[in-house]
Amino acid sequence: QVQLVESGGGLVQSGGSLRLSCAASGSIFSINHMGWYRQAPGKQRELVAAITRAGSTNYADSVKGRFTISRDNAKNTVYLQMNSLKPEDTAVHYCHANLVTLGGRYGDYWGQGTQVTVSS
Repeated sequence: QVQLVESGGGLVQSGGSLRLSCAASGSIFSINHMGWYRQAPGKQRELVAAITRAGSTNYADSVKGRFTISRDNAKNTVYLQMNSLKPEDTAVHYCHANLVTLGGRYGDYWGQGTQVTVSS
């Protein structure tokens, strides 16, 4: 009974900004790392950004300096602030969490995805 729900996707012009949110809920004991992945049509899913519980971050080279990942551990929520968006950022964005459930299960969970479209 763990769910990850994304929000904040949409259509934006090149150079604009969007902020994605992902809230994890259910029988969660703790969340290790969380992250955002994206998949464009005809391409493999790739890591955009990830963050550990302690706050260490990792970004894809293509988004460094433009995107910022953050999290609120008390709310089991991860955010992705996307600035200076480019058409090549267009993709379905998926939230990911590595966590332990209240029942002691360790595993990976995924959201259903939210579309980000950047027009030129």
